[in-house]
Amino acid sequence: YDTSLDMIIASHPDKDHIGGLPAVLGRYTVLSVVEPGVDHDTAVYQEFERLITEKEIPKILARRGMRFVLDGEAGVFLDILLPDGDVTGWETNDASILARLSYGEESLMLTGDLPQGRERYAVSLGSAVLRSTVLKLGHHGSRTSSSPEFLRAVAPEYAVISAGADNQYGHPHKEVTDLMEKLGIPVFSTIDKGTIIFETDGQELKITR
Repeated sequence: YDTSLDMIIASHPDKDHIGGLPAVLGRYTVLSVVEPGVDHDTAVYQEFERLITEKEIPKILARRGMRFVLDGEAGVFLDILLPDGDVTGWETNDASILARLSYGEESLMLTGDLPQGRERYAVSLGSAVLRSTVLKLGHHGSRTSSSPEFLRAVAPEYAVISAGADNQYGHPHKEVTDLMEKLGIPVFSTIDKGTIIFETDGQELKITR
């Protein structure tokens, strides 16, 4: 089996986003770790950072303007849109990485737990780079994310909500699902479907699960 990973991305250091990564670092040969550069005092974050240091894994601070060439010949790229500067001492959600994965004509926007204020800031920097085929809604479908301005700028054909069934936070919030319905954006949720898989050849995209 393939036991190596070229890169893992920690959108921000909250436990529900990095809780499984220490196990990944323990089981796989990881060639690089991308993170926003904001600290957290949780035990899981401290263990994550300890393993990065112990295994001497190169750490890359995500910054706007970075492009990771995943397959130059095929045209597969990961572009970092936020953060656009030093986020030391920031609230962790505010520091979330906003990244756009593109392959030919198809694309996926990854949002972490980016709140509405930062979404609007991203729009102000230039909405043209935000347009994506699929949008992973911020903060598990919480009302703190998914501002109308951001949704209109991304203009996704599909949206995905990653949330656990019967979660204690009530995600996704009704305000968000109502807004998605109003904008006519189909939503797929892990609550209903479990694992969600999109496949694309760079020209067409289909949902296979």
